[in-house]
Amino acid sequence: QVQLVESGGGLVQPGGSLRLSCAASGLLFRFLGMGWYRQVPGKQRERVAVITSGGSTNYADSVKGRFTISRDNAKNTVYLQMSSLKPEDTAVYYCSADAVHLSGGGSRNYWGQGTQVTVSS
Repeated sequence: QVQLVESGGGLVQPGGSLRLSCAASGLLFRFLGMGWYRQVPGKQRERVAVITSGGSTNYADSVKGRFTISRDNAKNTVYLQMSSLKPEDTAVYYCSADAVHLSGGGSRNYWGQGTQVTVSS
């Protein structure tokens, strides 16, 4: 089975930085696209940034120029470097990954448990 474990959330002041990590694991699975999403109470989950296995990236307009997504394919780990944080970035951040089993079949989407990011003075 696939597991995604996030880390790095916490409380930070406006203008500060945080780095989120998400380690994916799964015997005989290959990880394809990975990404970060966030959700605040009462709102839909929104995409923050995604990255393909080849390194192509895409960002939400609200985080462009402030957040950077990257991945280490050897470690099946995706990162989100967040800078110039604003109070409106406060949310639970979720890691997502598409994975395919090496025995065949289509890809499936998996989610981490989420990590809280709070931007407040």
